[in-house]
Formats: sequence, C-alpha cells, structure tokens
Amino acid sequence: MPYLRSGPGDALDGRPKFDLNEFNPAYFSRLRDRVVAARDSGMYVSVMLFNGFSIDGKGNVGGDPWAGHPFNPRNNVQGFNGGADGAVHTLTQPAVTARQQAYVRKVIDTVNDLDNVLCEITNEDTASPANMAWQYHMIRFIGQYEAKKPKQHPVGMTAQYPGGKDATLLESPAAWISPAAKLLDGDGRKVIINDTDHSYFWIGLKEDGPAAQRAWVWQNFTRGNQCLFMDPYLDPSHDKGRNDPAGGKPDRYWDTIRDAMGRTRAYAQRMDLARMVPHGELSSTGYCLANPGSEYLVYASKGEVTVDLSDVDGVFAVEWMDVAKGTVAQAGRITGGAKGAFKAPFVGDGVLYIRKK
Repeated sequence: MPYLRSGPGDALDGRPKFDLNEFNPAYFSRLRDRVVAARDSGMYVSVMLFNGFSIDGKGNVGGDPWAGHPFNPRNNVQGFNGGADGAVHTLTQPAVTARQQAYVRKVIDTVNDLDNVLCEITNEDTASPANMAWQYHMIRFIGQYEAKKPKQHPVGMTAQYPGGKDATLLESPAAWISPAAKLLDGDGRKVIINDTDHSYFWIGLKEDGPAAQRAWVWQNFTRGNQCLFMDPYLDPSHDKGRNDPAGGKPDRYWDTIRDAMGRTRAYAQRMDLARMVPHGELSSTGYCLANPGSEYLVYASKGEVTVDLSDVDGVFAVEWMDVAKGTVAQAGRITGGAKGAFKAPFVGDGVLYIRKK
C-alpha cells in the first residue's frame, strides 16, 4: 500500500495502522521498477490510481472492502475518515481530495520521466454523478500538475460499473477511454481502448465463440479502436470455465483472440497508422481504415467487399489475409477511378489491404 503501516495501534486486519502522513517508499519503488521493466520489454503500463472495488464489493466474495481501506478511521493513526459508502471517491470532503491529490502527485513524480505510461483514474467505479465529478476533477488535476513537468502522459477514464454510460466517458476531459459498448465508433474525440473486461466479458466471449472473437477485434480496429483482452494467462481463475492453463502454458482456447490482436498490431506497424482514419462509407461492410488515395484496410466478414476508389487515381497492390489462419495472399493490382469489387481467394472472413504502388 502507498502508506506506511507503522502504528501505533492495530487496524481492523490486526496489522499496524496506516500513517497517512508517511508514504511507503517500497510501494513507489516497486511501481517504478515494474514500469521500467515493462518499458524494457516494449510495453506500456496503465497506472490505475484508484479502484472502484476498493470502496464497493460489487457482489464479489470478501465482504466490505471499506474494512481494509486506509481512509477508514479505524485503520489510520490520524483517525481520518474518508467516508464510507463510496463517499471517498467524491468531492464532498476537501480534506479527502487533498490527501488523494498528494498521493497522485507522488505517483506522477515517481514515473513522470518514463515514456511508457498511461494514467487511469479508477477501475469500474460507481456511476453516480458525484463520482463522475470526482473523476473529471482528477483527470484535470493530473493535466495541470504534469503541465509543469518534463513529460505529459495520456489520462484515461474507463467504464463505470454498474450502470455507467459511455456518454460520460466521451464527454469527459480524458484523452482515452475504455467503453462498455462492444463496438464504439472512433470519431476522433477520444482514443478508444476497448477492453474485454468492460465491454465483452469472458462469459460472452465463450458463448459467442472464436469467430465472433476475431470479428470483434477486427471490427474495432477498422473503426479506429484498439482492443485489450483481460487475459487470465496462467491464473486458473476462481470463475469456473474461464481459464485452464496446463503445464505452465496458457489456455490455448484464448489463442484466437490473442492471435487476432497480434495480427492487427502487425498491420498497424506496416501502415502509416497516424494517417489512417475510419472511413466506413468507403466499404460495403462499413469496416474500413483508410488514408484515401494511399492505403485501405477493410474487414470483410464473408470475404467479399466493395471498396470505393472513385475519387483516387493510380495503381494499387491488393492482398487478402485469412483472419482464421493468418495466411496472406497477394491478389494482383487495381486501378483507381471506380468502385472495386473484391473476393477473397479463400472461404470465410478476411481482411483486405489495398496500398498504392
């Protein structure tokens, strides 16, 4: 935890009480070490500052999390009361907000010089207007504090649960969001990171099957979004049927969605992604990323699609990828100036990539 447990006196869990005036150096040292290790492996880290499950059990086992919260007056040496029943994640008490801001400043000071950092205010917090106002405040606070720092990092707001609305995310001051919708059009207002934990929980993923999992990844990508899979990996999970790792290896069932995400990444690296914008109107399927006149990436659920090249000229190379197998087939060339009808050289879902020669 971010605060030292030095006492005097014991908290409700029988361990020494938290001293809210003293940050725990080991906590922040570990935070930095892990972000650095991720950077050295080519990975970004989303630093989750708070958590909705630290103030509300939301039906999970383990009882009321407030019993273990550092701001519970029975758990800290100051007798400081952050407010039960979710009040701690609102702006109702300026003294609480001040302590939270001090913690946020400490986190930022710890990782500000690192490039591979995103900030997330909280995970699946309550959907109350008061909580929304608190999250908006924290997003702005980080922006204001980092504005005076060497580096500025994107701050995100993720789906509130239960009862959250994606409109709250879209209207927020956040740079990126993680919605509750399975497919949200990327209109440029926010960077959209669509996380299965919020939009397509593992139960639905399994019920719908591998083909639907692949489609979800490609539909999001060609609408301008990026997907995350809440991967249990080597965790057997307390949810029966969710994950079955064996022999020190991840459950192969989830390779379908893992592979689909890896393949979108491969195309992202090949394309001039910064110039690719959702252009659903150019494709009969409605799923198209394009830099018109230069590149087009189209998802075709049945391997057939029409792409509108009427307003461009020149010669374009054409390739198809079988999304189930990952195999790529070159499909010749086409000249701009008209709509083109394309059919995959295989049966099933495909991705069409058109690039100017």
